[in-house]
Amino acid sequence: MSKVKYYYDSETLSYRKIEKKKRRTLKFVSVFILASALFGFLTVFITSQYIESPKEKALKRELSNMQLQYELLNRKMDEAQLVLEDIANRDNNIYRLYFEANPIPDEQRKAGFGGVNRYKYLEGFDNSKLIIESSKRLDILQKQIVVQSKSLDEIAKLAEEKEKLLAAIPAIQPVRNEDLTRMASGYGMRNDPFTKVRKMHWGMDFTAPRGTPVYASGDGVVTRADSNSAGYGKHIRIDHGYGYVSLYAHLYKYNVRKNQKVKRGDLIGFVGNTGRSEAPHLHYEIFKDEQRINPINFYYGSLSPQEFNELLEKANLENQSLD
Repeated sequence: MSKVKYYYDSETLSYRKIEKKKRRTLKFVSVFILASALFGFLTVFITSQYIESPKEKALKRELSNMQLQYELLNRKMDEAQLVLEDIANRDNNIYRLYFEANPIPDEQRKAGFGGVNRYKYLEGFDNSKLIIESSKRLDILQKQIVVQSKSLDEIAKLAEEKEKLLAAIPAIQPVRNEDLTRMASGYGMRNDPFTKVRKMHWGMDFTAPRGTPVYASGDGVVTRADSNSAGYGKHIRIDHGYGYVSLYAHLYKYNVRKNQKVKRGDLIGFVGNTGRSEAPHLHYEIFKDEQRINPINFYYGSLSPQEFNELLEKANLENQSLD
């Protein structure tokens, strides 16, 4: 039960009851409600602005972690780019140069992606710029790796061909030094042993006893092992590929047959004195693209520098040939 309040009326000299006014009460109630609402709004606003909820804290940590991961990714791409540039530099200036292949231009190695916007689906987010730039770098890096991979595949193929070429080139002396009596005559103008007239001698003559082993000077296929070529007597021809052919003449007998594959250093025949020959010796010729060339330039695979210089000196003497 609510308390009744009185006041003293000096005019009537008596106590009078205090009557409550409804309008005033309503005003107080309205002010109280408005103040409460304002206080609640301010509380919610301040809380939302300065106090994070557990969910917001979790999302903020996740976003921070994502940004860190993208920064680490970009650092790794920087390192990968440096390594790839070093490989590309070696590829252009060492590998491709050695194998006589054209360098790959930078425009081809570092080309981007033209045409449509490949990253439209990544737009509209708070960190879209970071994500798009990282995605672009990664795509370009992957493209450069593909270009370099194809280049290395080409280099590997060229290396295989180069290895075959090096094995095929006639690169050793067909008769061992210890088996030689002497190097009788070299490539060039020489006196013919039968007519005594100066004429071109198209090969090198190695004097050795009858039956001395003769070796293939490079990998190849025997195309002839017969005596059907005038003046050469029993002779062997080996096709080494790449335009090289070697010829071994005046043999005593064969150790190979036509169409047989041989390796450098294989025993193919024996020194003899057949055909147009004055004494037992091996007449040796090299053809390149069907043209005779000086065999003296092809002994790097079996002679030391000193032995080569001695052979060169003897080969240059204008003496009499043996065939």
